[in-house]
Amino acid sequence: MDIKGLGPHGESGADLRRLQLSSADIGEARDKKFRISIILHSHSEEWSKQQLSGIMGVLGECSAAVFDMVDCEFDVDRQIEQLERLIAEKPDAIISIPIGNVAVAQAYKKVEKAGIKLILLENAPTGLLPGTDYVSLVSADNFGLGKIAAELLSPYVPQNSAVGVLAYDMDFFATNEREIAFRKWFETERKDITVKTSKFKSLNEVANRAVTLIRANPAIEGLFVVWDTPAMKIVEKLKNNNINLPITTVDLGKKAAISLANSGHIVGIGAQNPFAQGIAVAQITILSLLGHYSKQFLEQLTQPKANSQQDDLGVFDIL
Repeated sequence: MDIKGLGPHGESGADLRRLQLSSADIGEARDKKFRISIILHSHSEEWSKQQLSGIMGVLGECSAAVFDMVDCEFDVDRQIEQLERLIAEKPDAIISIPIGNVAVAQAYKKVEKAGIKLILLENAPTGLLPGTDYVSLVSADNFGLGKIAAELLSPYVPQNSAVGVLAYDMDFFATNEREIAFRKWFETERKDITVKTSKFKSLNEVANRAVTLIRANPAIEGLFVVWDTPAMKIVEKLKNNNINLPITTVDLGKKAAISLANSGHIVGIGAQNPFAQGIAVAQITILSLLGHYSKQFLEQLTQPKANSQQDDLGVFDIL
């Protein structure tokens, strides 16, 4: 499958499998003894655990010390506070997934200004530019994943009915892309279907919002939830209310995978490969700290490779 989406600034994506560290790079990094900090939206998500596993494996091979890992628990204020603390501690690089865009932008702008390399996951805050405010954005093809989720839900949805979308009420690039792609697919391929949307700000409210949406729209015959953790909260709520609707989502967490395997409410998942993404994040971090992650290097990665085929395993968005 070709990469469907673009980066937040319209960047084309490069297949992450074309990225690698040489033995010389690893040896040089071991001598440098880099200090890295990681600040994520959550550590409890299966996605985060797989990302961290990929990151830590590469950094460990390069003898880079991860001296701090912060779980922001989806709290914007906590992320800003912790980011400013990490900047004061002067690591060589910070790896992070920003929660939202506008609210955290000024805090993230301070990272590169402090002489610290910033490598982003999935989302770039408003106003931050690649090569100036951050090194690179490593992301799955979220637009493609939303499209896959729509295609997987469609066979379960009868003619002239409706589907519900549970969208994240945050200016967040990755989930926005999934929602847009899902909606566009139905608008193009299933014009008989009406799409109804409800937005949630926190995981604590998502299940109730789903039930409210369903009851307000009796024509709804299926749901799309923008990632697996809120999807499984909705599954639990629907079971308790004896509501049986097919659901598709993104991210292959353990609970969602079990529901899919057991023919439960989850009927399809647009799954990322977060372990491979974590490897790519760590490789980019090391290459940037060694001074090898140049614009010319990036341009070489985006050139089509003879007799190869891109897929949506994961991409990093570039200049």
